[in-house]
Parts: sequence; structure tokens; C-alpha cells
Amino acid sequence: MNSAIVRSLLVRGMLAGLGAGLLAFVFAYLVGEGPVDAAIAFEEGNAHHHAAGGEELVSRSVQSTAGLATGVLVFGVAVGGIAALAFCFALGRIGRFGPRATAALTALGAFLTLYLVPTLKYPANPPAVGDPGSIDQRTALYFLMIALSVLLGVAAVLLGRRLAPAWGNWNASVAAGAAFVAAVTAAMVFLPSGDNVPDGFPATELWEFRMASLGVQALLWAVFGLLFGLLAERALVPRQAAPAEAGAASLSAT
Repeated sequence: MNSAIVRSLLVRGMLAGLGAGLLAFVFAYLVGEGPVDAAIAFEEGNAHHHAAGGEELVSRSVQSTAGLATGVLVFGVAVGGIAALAFCFALGRIGRFGPRATAALTALGAFLTLYLVPTLKYPANPPAVGDPGSIDQRTALYFLMIALSVLLGVAAVLLGRRLAPAWGNWNASVAAGAAFVAAVTAAMVFLPSGDNVPDGFPATELWEFRMASLGVQALLWAVFGLLFGLLAERALVPRQAAPAEAGAASLSAT
């Protein structure tokens, strides 16, 4: 795959990420802001013994609209570009899949390794909830889990490719998947816990926030996989079909 095609796919991936980010922002605003407001109210209600702080630099209304939109859209564009590069590497190397199927598998793999697996160990907490003094440790553990998940995911793909000639694609995929689950489980067992939810925080609000967070990520990656698959196919299929079209035109002229 030459650099011009890679560059074209990178741009298309960023555009698909932008489109997915727009829908994810709407979902986050409609579904996720309620639990966030409840978490902030809980924190403020239990912080009466602390000294009053200065006035916040950015109002809550701006945070929940322009701030949320900026964060989600920038995230969508960034991960869209990264996923497009991963797509370029995966196309033709993980089986005889076309651009749409490869884009869908790339999005699914990114969702699993970048979000779902790390979140199973270190689930998301609403803003303003937890001990501020442990935020650095929790952040480091979360990114460590992301790194392990990605590395183990890549290792599972390589294992599946190595086993496929002897075991067949289905058996090799099952074995690689089982090895990934076993390795991830071992990592989760040995890594320290990062849960830091204060006593008395409403379980319903926590559950709603975590489900909203899961929904945002699932929607973003699902929409990205569909949009990028369509855009990638339009960029790649015409080049692959050009010789056949030329032959058909020559036959028609004859």
C-alpha cells in the first residue's frame, strides 16, 4: 500500500472519527450528563467541611456543552486517524476480508482493547467522585491496563495467524481468543484495585454513569466502523476494479 493511499485512508479515518464523535457527543449529552450532575451534587453536599474554593473558571453549562463537544470530537478525530493506520496494517493480513469487514474488525478490536477490557478492571467514575490524592495512581494503572490489553490483543492476532495453517482459521481464532482472555484475566488478578468510590454514593447513579460511558464508546466505535468501512471501500475498490472495467469496456467496443 503506497503512501498516497495511506494518506487518503488517514484523512478518511479522521473524517469518520469526526462523524462518529458527533453522534457520541449527542448521546453523551442526552444520557451521560444527568449522572454527572448527580455526582457533582453529591460531592458538593459532602464537602461542606472543606474550605470554600474560588469561583470555577468554566461554568458547568459550558463544560456540559462546548467542553464536552470539544473533548469528544477531538477524541473521535484522534482515534479515527490511529484506527485508520491500524486498518492499513490489518488489511489483507488478518484474513480474506474486504475493506468494510476489515474496518468493522478494526473498530471492534479497538473498542475491546482500548476501552472494554481496561474498563472491566478499572471502571469509569463520575467527575468529582473519589480521592483526588489517588488520581495519579489510578490514571497510571488505567493506562497500564490499556497498554497490556493492546499488546495482548496484538499477540493474540499473531498467534492466530501462526496457528491458522495447521489448525484452520476457526480453531486458530478460538485458541487465540482463549489465550487472550486467559492473559487478560491474569493481568487483572495481579494488578492492584483502583476502585475509589466514596461510601454512600448512590449505586444507581454510579451504574447509570458507567452504562452511559460504555454507550458512548460503543456508539463511537460502531459508527466509526460503518463510516470508515464505506469511505475506505470507495478509496480502494475502484483501484482494484480498474483492470476489470477496462477489460469490459474493450469487450464492449469490440
